[in-house]
Amino acid sequence: MYIWYCALAVLAGMLIPLQAGVNAQLRAWLGSPHYATLVSLIVSLASMSLVCLASRQPPPDFAAAAQAPWWAWTGGIAGVVLVFLALVLAPKLGATALVASIIGGQMLCSLVFDQFALIGFHHHPINLARIAGTVLLFAGVLLIQRS
Repeated sequence: MYIWYCALAVLAGMLIPLQAGVNAQLRAWLGSPHYATLVSLIVSLASMSLVCLASRQPPPDFAAAAQAPWWAWTGGIAGVVLVFLALVLAPKLGATALVASIIGGQMLCSLVFDQFALIGFHHHPINLARIAGTVLLFAGVLLIQRS
């Protein structure tokens, strides 16, 4: 089953350059990165609303969810920043350098989250192999950006 999860994660990763490119084109047509981000997120909201309705799941208990820590509600802000920066940077960097840089940032943040078991992640200590993998990834980012 683990391999299927990895395959789905690869598929999700493939969507990053697709989304960045499509949103960058939308930016060109709308003439504004702010409105392109807004339209992208409105389409996301509409799409997910349809998925929620089609799944026929009961609505969540928002009274119970209100007990969550304040930071649990901030994921959407990260999504807005990611969409906005990706659509602004996609034409400047190209798909490969953009995605390599995003992955580099994800790796750095992931190492910290795993090391300190932050925001619900389990503790996975930083070790030599993880450091080497991250260094190699950043070396790849630098090679990609130099070409």
